[in-house]
Amino acid sequence: MNLVAIVGRPNVGKSTIFNRILGERTSIIEDTPGVTRDRIYGNTDWNGKHFTLIDTGGFVPGSEDVFEKAIREQANIAMEEASVIIYVGDGRDGVTPFDTDIAQLLRKSKKPIVLCVNKCDNSIQDAYAFEFHALGLGEPYAISAVSGRSTGDLLDAVAEHLIATEDEEEDTRLKIAIVGRPNVGKSSITNALLGTERVIVTDVPGTTRDSVDSVLKYYQEEIILIDTAGLRRRSQIKENIEMISTFRTAKAIERCDVAIVVLDAVQGLEEQDKKIMNMVDEQRKGIILAVNKWDLVEKDSNTASQYTNAIHHLMKTLDFVPVVYTSAISKQRLHKLIDVAKLVSARRSTRISTSKLNKVILPELEATPPPSVQGKDLRINFITQVRTEPPVFAFFCNHPQMLPDAYKRFAERTIRKHFDLEGVPISFIFRRKNKKWEDFIDN
Repeated sequence: MNLVAIVGRPNVGKSTIFNRILGERTSIIEDTPGVTRDRIYGNTDWNGKHFTLIDTGGFVPGSEDVFEKAIREQANIAMEEASVIIYVGDGRDGVTPFDTDIAQLLRKSKKPIVLCVNKCDNSIQDAYAFEFHALGLGEPYAISAVSGRSTGDLLDAVAEHLIATEDEEEDTRLKIAIVGRPNVGKSSITNALLGTERVIVTDVPGTTRDSVDSVLKYYQEEIILIDTAGLRRRSQIKENIEMISTFRTAKAIERCDVAIVVLDAVQGLEEQDKKIMNMVDEQRKGIILAVNKWDLVEKDSNTASQYTNAIHHLMKTLDFVPVVYTSAISKQRLHKLIDVAKLVSARRSTRISTSKLNKVILPELEATPPPSVQGKDLRINFITQVRTEPPVFAFFCNHPQMLPDAYKRFAERTIRKHFDLEGVPISFIFRRKNKKWEDFIDN
């Protein structure tokens, strides 16, 4: 597998280069040093060679700052993983003592290094790059990441060190997003599952600002874990960076199969937890609630069941969500999270036959028919499942626009009573009975 790491001191444009190569705004870009804290991955190709690009935080040798130390560790891990390293310097600042120190570390790595000098916006400014010969990292490539100038030459140099690969097929691996409020233990759960310090963990809320993908090998199966930025109420989002992180987390939920919503067992269910669960439900992704820090709660044999009942009482429309009690510190029930996620993912693919739906569900709906509206009797005549992932059911009735929401919820509870759809949001389509139901079936 080809891995290319982008490394450099803070604020030289690494994330801009990353986004330029990928052709999308994957990494957060801000003029504040230290914005990119974790390794960010993206897949792309050049000259027929596929590779994974790794964006890293600004590398500051020798600093004792808690974040800078953590960023430096992440950059070192990225360099160890990488097949090729792109070292980025700032043409306008020239060679700094930090550049010299980092270059010395890079030379010891014995990895192929492509030297990139950013912020050279025209041919006159290309002269900035000559100074970087002093680093002993080879020929410098003068580019402008903002405009894309000469980035093709840079990628040609990178591709020379890459192994040709065949076209990749669609990624069918299970994708699990770990989401929740800041400081509930999302990154700690990710690291405990992976058995490595894959994501920066400190006791400062909001440490993770980007979504980070990791591969978990679980009983010979590869599963993608997506650790995301903690979501706060909008009134608490004071930085542009954090606002972007909130949108990034929403995008992570959008591309996952199952979302594990992490809750702080000591603080209990808060309004923001409910909003996050509703966000997952609206995206129709599988949902699991992980009550983390369970080791800090005084309990007896009934505490967990009482806690679950209280949560389902507060979230009546999401009472189908399974609850798992975990501790990232003691690793209590962490692997159960993965087992439950696999079950939820399988349920999202459930296909219930039309004959079974009508044989099991229709009699109950006929025994408890919808109330009359405007003097009209409402009847449901036929049910069929029209798609999976997520499951969608079509109900054919005489006056679908008059069907009360309360009765729709009753229909959902009836389906859930007879079929195992725990953790799976389901959707409904209500159509007039003279419509051909075959037109709605997802073939």
